[in-house]
Amino acid sequence: MGFVMRWVCAFILLAATFNPTEYNYTNWVMDYGGANLSIAVLLGLLLLIGYIIYLRATLRSIGAFGMLLVLAVVGAALWVLYDLKVLRLDNSSVNVWLSLAALSLVLGIGLSWSHVRRALSGQADIDDVDE
Repeated sequence: MGFVMRWVCAFILLAATFNPTEYNYTNWVMDYGGANLSIAVLLGLLLLIGYIIYLRATLRSIGAFGMLLVLAVVGAALWVLYDLKVLRLDNSSVNVWLSLAALSLVLGIGLSWSHVRRALSGQADIDDVDE
């Protein structure tokens, strides 16, 4: 359940920043950010904090190569679904949502990897000082 929550939070972070609907930070800033500059800056900083937390944890746990590997696995899975005619890529809105899901999966795995490694190997990370 912990992994699912981390993945959902990563998806919400990415979707709040940009998605194919009109309800996202990027569109809101372009349309109303000038009139509400203080709110735009505050929300932008909160999103930046979320990205820093996720990216720092992901880079420390699986690294850039691990991030590319997870993206490659997700890409290969999407390719298989496309070849089996389960997935069609002619809708750009669906493609953006699939991209958000893939990127959030990378961030969710990155944030959860230390827990997975500890469960599989029984070894604690150097950062686990309280256990």
